[in-house]
Amino acid sequence: MEPVPADLSGDQPGIAFGPVPSRRLGRSLGINNVPPKTCSYACVYCQLGRTTRMQTERTSFYPPATIRREVERRLDAAARAGEAVDYLTFVSDGEPTLDSRLGEAIDRLRSTDVPIAVITNASLLWREDVRCDLARADWVSVKVDAADEETWRRVDRPHKDLRFDEVRDGMVAFAEQYDGRLVTETMLVGGVNDDHARVGRIAALVARLRPATAYVAAPIRPPAEPSVQEPAMGSIVAAYKAFAENTGSAELLIGYEGNRFAATGSAEESLLEITAVHPMREDAVDELLARTGAGREVVRRLVADGRLIRLRHAGHTFYVRCLNAR
Repeated sequence: MEPVPADLSGDQPGIAFGPVPSRRLGRSLGINNVPPKTCSYACVYCQLGRTTRMQTERTSFYPPATIRREVERRLDAAARAGEAVDYLTFVSDGEPTLDSRLGEAIDRLRSTDVPIAVITNASLLWREDVRCDLARADWVSVKVDAADEETWRRVDRPHKDLRFDEVRDGMVAFAEQYDGRLVTETMLVGGVNDDHARVGRIAALVARLRPATAYVAAPIRPPAEPSVQEPAMGSIVAAYKAFAENTGSAELLIGYEGNRFAATGSAEESLLEITAVHPMREDAVDELLARTGAGREVVRRLVADGRLIRLRHAGHTFYVRCLNAR
């Protein structure tokens, strides 16, 4: 698929949203710097559904000045609401490094004096320009779901032009040059990459990156593919031990992050912006509505209009924005 043009139209999610609770970053103000579902991967476990715009070419989506203006507006609203912000985080409903002006956007946000994080799938780290852009951030998380081509293609389902060896070597090159806080995240999918042999190889690859923390996760939110299974707890524990032994610092990301999602706009605006990137459990939605003084009719209307989708997963009801709605 060709790169998305810079002149975007339609009902686009907000560029900045939150702050939202993060299991790694505390209170995170999210930055959604690419259009809906524009990604180089189509991960089987993606919490936002299937990728609709597959690409590897970088392009400019939103002007960095616009990103800074939207972030500053949200920071002001958060301050008025008494909401703390620990990080500004580029965490989009696609791959943030597809933004060719990511480095410039990071530089423009330095004046906020809030640390800057980027969560990337690492697929473009074989490019020197991507490594240079990410080097500007204070905290970077890279995805490492596999240590071999076959498993990588089953779990992450990359763009046809990508090659595992290049992606792996790009991660290693970035880790060698990066001066900030580097972490890794590995999503375990039951029956796919959670067996002893594959976990051991992934842990060994992660060890080459020398991360400050190696996070091990499981799909606790509704996945793109219904066939995706959570690993057995025994497999998760074994994986944690393997990562801890190889890296010296491993943590599990299998718990719920909590319900303190901030509304820095109207209830409807906040729900649509947050759920475009971060599916919300029903109890979290109820708490956000209560804080804004809004009623359940907001959710009912958005579901009826097709702008929010209600899903059941692991015994909970989740709401996620329909990114194809207009």
